[in-house]
Amino acid sequence: MLAPYSDAILGRYYYAMSLEQALTGGGKLEDFANGYFYFGLHQAEDGSWVFREWAPNATAVYLLGDFNNWQKDERYRLTRIDNGNWEGFFGTDMIHHGQLFKLWVEWQGGAGERIPSYANRVVQDDNTKIFSAQVWAPEKPYKRKVRNFRPHKNPLLIYECHIGMASEEEKVASYDEFRRNVLPRVVADGYNCLQIMAIQEHPYYGSFGYHVSSFFAASSRFGTPDELKQLIDEAHQQGLAVIMDLVHSHAVKNEVEGLGRFDGTPYQYFHDGARREHPAWDSLLFNYGKHEVLHFLLSNCKYWLDEYGFDGFRFDGVTSMIYRSHGLGEDFNGYDSYYNLNQDGDAICYLTLANKMIHEFNKNAITIAEEMSGMPGLAVPVKDGGMGFDYRLAMGIPDFWIKMIKEVKDEDWKAGHILYEMTNRREDEKTISYAESHDQALVGDKTLIFRLIDAEMYWHMQHGDNTFMVDRGIALHKMIRLITASTINGGYLNFM
Repeated sequence: MLAPYSDAILGRYYYAMSLEQALTGGGKLEDFANGYFYFGLHQAEDGSWVFREWAPNATAVYLLGDFNNWQKDERYRLTRIDNGNWEGFFGTDMIHHGQLFKLWVEWQGGAGERIPSYANRVVQDDNTKIFSAQVWAPEKPYKRKVRNFRPHKNPLLIYECHIGMASEEEKVASYDEFRRNVLPRVVADGYNCLQIMAIQEHPYYGSFGYHVSSFFAASSRFGTPDELKQLIDEAHQQGLAVIMDLVHSHAVKNEVEGLGRFDGTPYQYFHDGARREHPAWDSLLFNYGKHEVLHFLLSNCKYWLDEYGFDGFRFDGVTSMIYRSHGLGEDFNGYDSYYNLNQDGDAICYLTLANKMIHEFNKNAITIAEEMSGMPGLAVPVKDGGMGFDYRLAMGIPDFWIKMIKEVKDEDWKAGHILYEMTNRREDEKTISYAESHDQALVGDKTLIFRLIDAEMYWHMQHGDNTFMVDRGIALHKMIRLITASTINGGYLNFM
């Protein structure tokens, strides 16, 4: 079926391989993806500091912070070096752990405060609600006890969760509370993988972490970097892999908190003109054709694996990335839909290189694509011409169950039809099946159990108060999950 499109498939493969050669000079991608060692704020062994930032359009860059009363100070001015980079060296007494800081970036015709692009700790002031970077260099940082963790990948049984919502109390829960209160239950229930939403820092909590501002900072709403590291480490001690939702499909439009117009230009990290903004998500779209953007994003992938010990990623919004239309208004009803010049070859190339780099750095890593169009080769190894994901999400399954509940009477459910829908997939690609994820449970929709029981959820859920609606709903709910879980060909996901 793919034979007529062999030129396109080979073209994508050779483009990725030639770009890898251009980026690495024949070396390893994992060595290219080291931006987080160079950029940002780093402390040397003697206690002094170095800071670097990429801002090619800037005419001057300063550090502002607690250490200079948030004023422009020549002692904290950076020097322009090569390739649009800026650099500054600071003595041991000039910067200290816990202090807040930002950049003051000047350009022709303007200037503004910016949070460093590689900031690894960003906090929000409780009173002013302003975000700032924070110097994070504790005297006794958390040291992981488990190294070289090997996840159990067949089958992959995923507990998808959001740290802040994982509490019965009316508050934003913490990494530490999740580690103490939820993690033991996940282990006891037999899962072997955690998938955590909303790790990368985001200014709007209601975005569930999908409008990212600081790509290298673990969200401070839930605690400190060390507390997240301890959570991952203890999950590993219990035999659980830990993967995170990685948002490289778009970025928040904010300019003070995020990367929008970071150096005064709209196109430093993003497309310029009509392709700059996502037409449905109110966000900015990365330009995957720029080597500097690839360096930033590939370094971001490696950073979370290296610094925190994550075991992989669920890549968000892959459909939006790989199509110039972002999949909007497309029906994808034939193979022509995948090879009609509507595809973004640079985004496909980036995902191919990201998967190759991730598995090069950690051969046991897990990568999952959130992709709804059915693009062939998505979860096929790069060496075979694919994009290299380990799994793709079977996104049609939850939609199928919603359609069944809404439109088909119970007595008209056909076992053969259900089995076909549960197993309708390519044999050479592993998938993650699920009855519902956060997409169904959070985003203005109803969970399956609410669709089945609805208002009686509030009045008839206690023991001894049996109603037909509740009994039917619980029975169907168990059956739906059993059928979904028992027809997997790679893994099963359950939202918390």
